[in-house]
Order: sequence, then C-alpha cells, then structure tokens
Amino acid sequence: MKLGIVGLPNVGKSTLFNSLTKAGAESANYPFCTIDPNVGIVAVPDERLKLLGDMYHSKKVTPAVIEFVDIAGLVKGASKGEGLGNQFLSNIREVDAIVHVVRCFEDPNVVHVDGSVNPLRDIETINLELIFSDIEILERRIAKVSKGARMDKTLAKELNLLERVKARLEDGKMAAGFETEDEDEAAVFSTLNLLTAKPVIYAANVSEDDLADDGASNKGVEEVRAYASENGSEVFVICAEIEAEISELDDDEKAMFLEDLGLKESGLEKLIRASYHLLGLISYLTAGEDETRAWTIKVGTKAPQAAGKIHSDFERGFIKAEVVNYKDLLEHGSLAAAREKGLVGMEGKDYVVKDGDVILFRFNV
Repeated sequence: MKLGIVGLPNVGKSTLFNSLTKAGAESANYPFCTIDPNVGIVAVPDERLKLLGDMYHSKKVTPAVIEFVDIAGLVKGASKGEGLGNQFLSNIREVDAIVHVVRCFEDPNVVHVDGSVNPLRDIETINLELIFSDIEILERRIAKVSKGARMDKTLAKELNLLERVKARLEDGKMAAGFETEDEDEAAVFSTLNLLTAKPVIYAANVSEDDLADDGASNKGVEEVRAYASENGSEVFVICAEIEAEISELDDDEKAMFLEDLGLKESGLEKLIRASYHLLGLISYLTAGEDETRAWTIKVGTKAPQAAGKIHSDFERGFIKAEVVNYKDLLEHGSLAAAREKGLVGMEGKDYVVKDGDVILFRFNV
C-alpha cells in the first residue's frame, strides 16, 4: 500500500511524515522545505505476528508494510506553476490513497500561508489544485482521442466519457463518485489515474490539548468530519508534535506515554486502521519456523488469489488451503492440537479469506 501525504505549507505535514517513518525529512517553518518527495517504508503494527512468531520460534517475522510519500506543500496556483508547480503532482499519481493533513490548531509562532486557520478553506484550496491538474490531463487525452473518434466507435465512446468527467471537474466536483455506464467505461476511467478519483484520509492536526477527547471540542475538526462524511472519506485526529515525541520511544515507553495522555493508540495506528478500512483491506497470516508473515489483500479475496500474493505458482497450482483462526491457533498451541479440536478447515477455491486467518496453502505445479 502506498499513501501520499499532501497539505498546505506549515500544516504539520513533514512533522507527521517524520514521526511516521523516522526518515528525517527536513521540517521547518517555511514553505517548500520538502522539495523532493520523501519516501518512507513503515511496518504495520500487528500484535498477532509477534505472538505467532514466538509460538513457532520463527527465525524471521515479516509485517505488512506501507509506503509513505511526503509531497512538497502546495499553494494556490500550484497546478499552474506557483510554488513548486506541477512537480508534486506526478509524485502522487501512483499512490493508492491520499492522506490530506489539515491544520486545526492555532499557534502564533507557526505562520499560515493564507494568514489564518480555516480547515475547509484549506481543503478547498488543495482540491482545486488537484482538479485543475486533472483537467489538464483530460484535455491532453481529449485532444489525442478526438482525432480518431469520428471513424472509430470505441474512441467515440471514450471521448464521450472524457468530456463527461471533464464537465464534472469543471463544476468543481471531484472525480471520486463519478458513475461509469458500463465495464468498458470503468476500464477506461481507471487508466486516467486521476488525483481527484483517489480515496482520501483527512489527518486533522490538533494541539495536544485537543487530543485527549479526539478533537470533539475543536470546531475545525468538527467541520472536517462533516465534510469527510459527505464525501465518503475517513478522518483521524492527530497531534503531529506528539507523534514526533512518540516516534523516539521504545514500545514500553510508548505504551506508558499514550496512557498518560489518555490515548489508546498512536497516530500511526489510527492512520493504518483508517487506510485499511477506506481501501477495503485485511491481512491474513502464514506461520512457521522459518518465517511468520502478514499478507495484505482486498476484502472478498478468494483463497487461490490470496495464495498468489505469496507466489504466482501458489495460485496456478492451488489445491487446498488449510485454514485456522489465529486466536484458535494461539489458544491450542499448535496446528496439530487445533486440528484435533476440529478448528482447522480444508478450504477450496471458493473460500473467501478472512482477516486473521492463518493459512497453509497446498499446491502442485
């Protein structure tokens, strides 16, 4: 999974990126300190892996990972070359979802690029730049397709789609939610790779005082939540400065620190939960002496396709999947013991993999 972090300058974007990845992206109180996109790979925290790894005495424990791309702060006119211009846009066309950091805190020592804190205005500024960029992409594609559309029904159909999407964007609406008329249109739409079609997770960056009640008393957070709800997006509340402190602690210290703050989980854990939910993802597990590992798949994935995540041969030669829930496996201490209790199922090609399944694939190539 690849997530692109965007936002206006000085909203806490690079501070958040640093704390998530410990990658050391420069963070400073002026625009464009992040000139090249910073990329960091983050392990997905998963207590199940540690417990299974201990049980099997695994030589290696491999978590699922998320790749974060930190993009230079945007300003009005970015799509037309203001600030760093279009440079950032190509960097986030390939991400699975966008994490939009929105400033919901007042601090006279941290300048706001527009002079005041106004979360909805800031969201609109970023959205407009994404819309303008997508319109530019569509105009280029329309110019290319128009030449052959008169003589080719397939191209004529594509042109009709492109013009409808462009009209939607020109109306100030995001491409997310655009309804295609059939599978052919859906296939063409997916090739456009529009920024405004990507799922969005809003990171409402608050002061430490607003963190304990999850931003419930913060008017800005309330506005962001209402906006996200209307647009099918996720929201999580974070204090980027606190996350930066958490990132320097070991696991035991982190647990105590969170408890002192009255928090159940870190911002990274909130973000991962929100992104898995938004993208419809789950993890299944494989466990053994050599390696215990988490594999990320889409909700609804069947056993052969889940096996293909490990290796294409597993999918091609799939015979059966030996499946047990991780809780049952841990409770009984071994696969053999769980099998004796009738807790291990031999599943076929139509089995839909569930979150927390521990699977041993049987295949023949």
